[in-house]
Amino acid sequence: QVQLVESGGGLVQTGGSLRLSCAASGRTFRSAVMGWFRQAPGKEREFVAAINWSVGSTYYADSVKGRFTISKDNAKNTVYLQMNSLKPEDTAVYSCAAGTFSARFRLPGAYDYWGQGTQVTVSS
Repeated sequence: QVQLVESGGGLVQTGGSLRLSCAASGRTFRSAVMGWFRQAPGKEREFVAAINWSVGSTYYADSVKGRFTISKDNAKNTVYLQMNSLKPEDTAVYSCAAGTFSARFRLPGAYDYWGQGTQVTVSS
């Protein structure tokens, strides 16, 4: 079992920045992928970013590329999502997830474990 705990959400003005954290504990697995997803009211959950835990490769949705950065701290078993140049359309509940890396990493179904989510609100 893996436990994921997110933190760092909040209210920010357009153009501002936030950094989300996702601390993982419990069982670890070799070929892990850690991802961030978001879900706005009335919309489906969408992929934001992912990182291959073993090799450090990073992947982004087109909508956040160049503005968001995913990173990890191996010693702390923590994944971060640095969000810059935030826009009102970035408003959503952001959740981190963990799974075994595969070509399906952009899909929620590829992940076995989820955090509780943290609200990010960007005011215009």
